[in-house]
Formats: sequence, structure tokens, C-alpha cells
Amino acid sequence: MRIQNKIVFCLSVGFLLATGTAFAQEDVAGSKDHPLLTRMPNFYIQDYEEKEFAQADFYNSKGEEIKVEGHKYYIEYEIKEGKKAPSELQILQNYENAIGKIGGSLVYEAAPEEAWLKVKKSGKITWIYVFAHCDGECYELTIVEKKRMVQEVFANAKNLAQDISSTGHASVYGILFDFNKAEVKPESEPTLKEIAKLLQQNLNLKLYVVGHTDNVGDFAYNTKLSQARADSVVKTLVSQYGIDANRLSAHGVGPLAPVTSNKTEEGRAKNRRVELVEQK
Repeated sequence: MRIQNKIVFCLSVGFLLATGTAFAQEDVAGSKDHPLLTRMPNFYIQDYEEKEFAQADFYNSKGEEIKVEGHKYYIEYEIKEGKKAPSELQILQNYENAIGKIGGSLVYEAAPEEAWLKVKKSGKITWIYVFAHCDGECYELTIVEKKRMVQEVFANAKNLAQDISSTGHASVYGILFDFNKAEVKPESEPTLKEIAKLLQQNLNLKLYVVGHTDNVGDFAYNTKLSQARADSVVKTLVSQYGIDANRLSAHGVGPLAPVTSNKTEEGRAKNRRVELVEQK
């Protein structure tokens, strides 16, 4: 998957060593090993990134790409100068054995460079991607502790009304669904209450409830999923909040109307939304 990046990185390392300008032999500031895994002997952390909530690509047992969201770590290790590097396969098998000892398993492997692992421990599912390169002198770990995003910002009826009045529509991000599912999650209640309040305070207001997705995956599938999610929102507002069904109309447009670029995780998150659009 990363052969081109591997070649560029290894050439860069080779050039620096050849010119006597080797990387520092200490862990980069603020970095640390993941609590589940120690590092290979004689390696230091050359690059490190940690995000409280982000998304990463992994492979399932069929070799199909899937997306996992949660607490994400990226750790890149490099062999210390003068130390003998293990083989790429040796790195992979060390991590496979380590995960196996704590009850995890190998999900998919593209030996000798890549392995996808998963472990369930203390009720938490953790995914691990191991990428060994530069003939064993460097390897990377991408680790995601799977979890749902904690919704910190909720829509309120006043702001929704202002957006609809000024632009004819309002984007809503507090309506939550499981991955590839259409059922509205219980955590959506605060936002749904505000939408119901909006409709109760504006009795002549009728809305299109429009489902949106990012552009990852099949277009037809995303369009169908967005419609199912919009249907689910309307059904919930009618059945649980007493809203007249004649005031709501569900539609799904999939990835057709992004609010920003889909090239980043943050952008894709903004594009996955429900919009309230004023009817005539």
C-alpha cells in the first residue's frame, strides 16, 4: 500500500546517513509507546501523532478496506545508529505474537511488510496496523482505540430558526448513527428535542429533512444510506416527539452537496450531516 512512500522515506534516511546528518537518536518530544505494546529493541520514536478522535483505514479478514473511528495514535520508529536492524517480517511477527498473548489476533497480512491486527481488552476494541519498511530499519504503527465521538456541540432551536430564516436551511451534526446504519442513536436526543422545539415554536414551518454523506465508498450505496437516515429522523420526530408527519419530507442526496472538501478527515466529518431545508 505504501511502496512509493517507503522508497522516498528510505532514500531520505540514506542521504542523511551518507552526509553524516543522521536523525536524533532520542524519542521525539511528547511521544510515547502505546500502553498495549512495547517497541522493538534498539528503536526510537522518530515521529508521533495522537488525536482524541479521528479515523483511519484498516483491512478486514477479506482484505476489504474499512474505516475505524476513535482515539488514534501514529508512531514511527527508526533503528538507532550502529544497531543491527531486524527483518521486516521479524517486526511483523513480533507484533502478531505480542497481540496474540493478550488475546488479540491477526486480521489480515500482506507479508513481509504489512499486518492488520485487532484486540479486545477491558471492553475496548483496538485496531493496529503495522508497516515495516527500509529493510527493517523503520516501522510504523497506526493504532485506533475504537469509540464513538462524544458530541460536545448541539443545535438549539433559536440558532436553527436563525439559519433557516437567513439561508433557507440549517446543518445539523448532533444526529448520530452507527457506521453504515440508519437507526438514530439514543445520543441524538438533545438535538432532536431542539428540532422538535423549533417546529413547535413555528407552527407554519415545514421542512425537508435531507441526509448527506461524504464521498467515501459507492455512490449508489451512500445515496441509499442518506435516504434511509433521513427517513429515520422523520420517523423519530413523528413517533417520539409528536410532530405532524405532513410537516416533514425526507430526502437523501448522498455525497452530492458537500460543504467542504472530502480530502481530509475533518472535511468528511462536516459533510456527513442532516440538513433542515425550508419548504415553500
